[in-house]
Amino acid sequence: MKKRLLAVALACVAIAVLGVLALSRPGESSEEVRLARQVDGSMVLADRSSDAPVLDVYEDFDCPVCKELHTRVDATIRKLAVEGKVKVVFHPVTIFKDEPMRSNSIRAAAAARCVPEESWLTFRDELYAMQPAPHGEASGFAVEDLVKAARQAGASVDECVRSQSYAKAHLEETAKVSLEGTPTVLLNGQLLGNEAFDPAALERAITGGDGVTV
Repeated sequence: MKKRLLAVALACVAIAVLGVLALSRPGESSEEVRLARQVDGSMVLADRSSDAPVLDVYEDFDCPVCKELHTRVDATIRKLAVEGKVKVVFHPVTIFKDEPMRSNSIRAAAAARCVPEESWLTFRDELYAMQPAPHGEASGFAVEDLVKAARQAGASVDECVRSQSYAKAHLEETAKVSLEGTPTVLLNGQLLGNEAFDPAALERAITGGDGVTV
């Protein structure tokens, strides 16, 4: 009986060790690849041990083309970040001047500032999934819907979302950035065009294949 218990215990230890090793593979450890919030509210997804090119993504959560970009290439850029091949900096901005798009955008971005790092990417997915109809046909990103979306992403930040306490800070940071539209995607400071929407072309540009030289 003792031998059997010892065997089970050793098996459990082995499984635990394998679990640690699985989490510690280069470029995939939560200790090496993490999402970090910057002072300006931007979010950096990067392998901290990697000297990778920088991909800046300026996005307005109410922008339909930003949603299209997210749908097409988000999985690719996250994969490359995990592999240590790119440092991704997400910059939520408000590009719209007209209502209700402007207020929609501000509410969503302010809510995103409330969400902690570990839930932010999931919340970002939720925002694009619930994006209101384009071109101001109706208001969207209602505060209570944002509260629910944050909860679905695993964040209990109800009061912060409801108070919209980060709206002013978001607009102040947006005012510092000169953009002609969103999404704006820069690779090491160089503006990308259509290749930003093509997963294969974007990966080639980032990794130094055909496309933009980094």
